[in-house]
Amino acid sequence: MLLLTAGTAGAQTKLTLQEALDRALHVNNTVERSRVDVNVAEETKKALLSSILPQVQFSGSAIRNSEQVAFGTGGGNSQTVVLPLNDWNYRVVLSQPIYAGMRERRAYDQAKIGIINARQGVHGTEDAVLLRVASNYLGVANAEANIVIERKNIEIAEKRRTQSTAFYQAGEVTKVDVLRAETAIKASQRLLASAQQQREAAESALRADLDLTGDIAVTPPENAMAPLPDETTLVARAQASRPDIAIAENNIHVAELEVLKQHGAYYPVVTFDAGFIDQKAAFPASRYGYGAFRFSVPIWQSGQVQSHIAIAKDQEHQARLLLEDARTAAREDVHKAITDLNAADTTLQLAKEQLAAADAEYAQVFELYRAQESTSLDLATSEVSLADARRAVAAETLNHNLAQLRVWYAAGAIKHAVGVGATQR
Repeated sequence: MLLLTAGTAGAQTKLTLQEALDRALHVNNTVERSRVDVNVAEETKKALLSSILPQVQFSGSAIRNSEQVAFGTGGGNSQTVVLPLNDWNYRVVLSQPIYAGMRERRAYDQAKIGIINARQGVHGTEDAVLLRVASNYLGVANAEANIVIERKNIEIAEKRRTQSTAFYQAGEVTKVDVLRAETAIKASQRLLASAQQQREAAESALRADLDLTGDIAVTPPENAMAPLPDETTLVARAQASRPDIAIAENNIHVAELEVLKQHGAYYPVVTFDAGFIDQKAAFPASRYGYGAFRFSVPIWQSGQVQSHIAIAKDQEHQARLLLEDARTAAREDVHKAITDLNAADTTLQLAKEQLAAADAEYAQVFELYRAQESTSLDLATSEVSLADARRAVAAETLNHNLAQLRVWYAAGAIKHAVGVGATQR
């Protein structure tokens, strides 16, 4: 649970990685915009369905003519007025499409696929946002680790300054040793300020993604992701579940329907109309109804239909090529992500071994310096090695965690890896 709700200015919000990712799926504007695309696609489908359903229209008019025209002999009821001086009429017309080469049905089927694609787009957007939020969260945690590291580096530099000052006051060393320690302290303080700035930048990005205000306190995540299967399994999973591949496959179906839809232009268009008319003029009748089947048959269209069919077939070929590209990209993304993870595993292990060696070296050199069996330069060198090793472990830990996330993202399974489900669409 969140410590405080979003929107409380100046308050601190405590978040675990799981809570941050779950919140992102609920409040992130990028995700919300992608869900609106689903609504748009659904309304498009409704609009296309309405085009094949009955349409009823009511129309009317009131007209003032410059003269009245009638025919017949005599006057009064023996005359038939065909153009009243003051005329009016209204009509109710029902129109029902009957057949148009199945073009409306093809367009409706394309719209249904459009809804599926929009939902896949939401899935892809959620995955991308989860990766970004996790990266920012880990960036905050890494910056906090660097802050701790730089404070430890300041401590060991101050420890050397204390020892150097004691030696200097005893006349055992020159003031140069003290000044070197002061320089090391200032360098570590500068790096501490840089680490604090990096944390602020990562926290700012995280606040924007999670729609929060105020400070964020993160909990360093434990490596609780699901175990990674082998590369073959991950590639198969990517081919089966990545949104970009699903969309590319659906686009082939859309293109196939477009070819059929364009073929429909060769067939007749049949509609049924029925209407009721009421008017002041008595000719041909003041009130009557009608029903009519209307059709039109294309005879010659100067190659227009053939051109549209050719374009649709070319677009279908493009869609198939795009699917091949998407599958290739998925395979290579997984391979590259696994390669990066293996490299991150190696470098993290080496960084830990480097830290252990640097820690042991520093402890021994400091004891030698205190016994005046080594110089301040030797101690300064060992301090730098230890500080670099600490920073390397923190940096490689971040790289390793991000590499794991990218493997799952490349396989289209980042939600499974972090244990977060998609929100209701």
